Amino acid sequence: MAEATAGVAAPRRRRRRSLFFAIGASLLALFVFLAAFGPLIAPYDPYAQDLLALLDPPSAAHWLGADQVGRDILSRLIVGTRTTLMIALVSVALAGVMGVALGLVAGYFGGAADRAITIFIDLLLTVPNLVLAIAIVSAVGASAVGLIVAITASFVPPLARLVRGRVMEVREEDFVSAVRTIGMSRARILVRHVLPNAASVIVIELSLLAGQAVLVASALGFLGLGVQPPDPEWGAMLGASRELLSVAPHLVIAPGLAITLLVFAFNMLGDGLRDKLDPNFSG
Repeated sequence: MAEATAGVAAPRRRRRRSLFFAIGASLLALFVFLAAFGPLIAPYDPYAQDLLALLDPPSAAHWLGADQVGRDILSRLIVGTRTTLMIALVSVALAGVMGVALGLVAGYFGGAADRAITIFIDLLLTVPNLVLAIAIVSAVGASAVGLIVAITASFVPPLARLVRGRVMEVREEDFVSAVRTIGMSRARILVRHVLPNAASVIVIELSLLAGQAVLVASALGFLGLGVQPPDPEWGAMLGASRELLSVAPHLVIAPGLAITLLVFAFNMLGDGLRDKLDPNFSG
């Protein structure tokens, strides 16, 4: 009876996670489209001010309303998609390169290299991601580059630790021992055998980190440590509107919903990838 129930439940889980993947991929494709063609499809110039439309609520003229200086919120959200998505993807890509490299070296070679890298990772992990990012962006400067540096530095330690653990598992497998006995170099073993077998874990983690990158970038923008006005960025739009929440809630709702949907898209994509790439996952 239990086996029959499990046999019915497994296809249901697969269908559910395939749906998650489809939803996440579709939403992310929409955001990528907006990032690529935003300036061409935005109904207004995102920098243009209309003093007759100050704090206008959503209407036929301004679908999501206008902000405190009369700029169209929908246009600023559309154009700002490129900035938010670029910061998240570049940060995660750089963190992926550095974190994977550190994890591969520490997990495969062990010894003094492993101890040094592990101490460095553990030291950075004692500081919460957002606090570390705030400290770094304060030193580098409030800008898109500062955000990328801060997010990258805060994401490298957890990714390196994850990769290190996976590599330590893979290096004990029989096929790694076999290629080691035939004299294959360590670098070639890492690239051709160890890294491909850790790739699924890395891809899943990077997709989930992208959602976190959006949140961190938005939080720093909200605090005034991100992209500076008048450039449209979702976190900065939230920060500039927080004092007007009771008067014009649409100023906060629109960018907040955009952030939520983008994070949701990355999380759904990550869940779908985990189901497709990790056959041992049964949650």
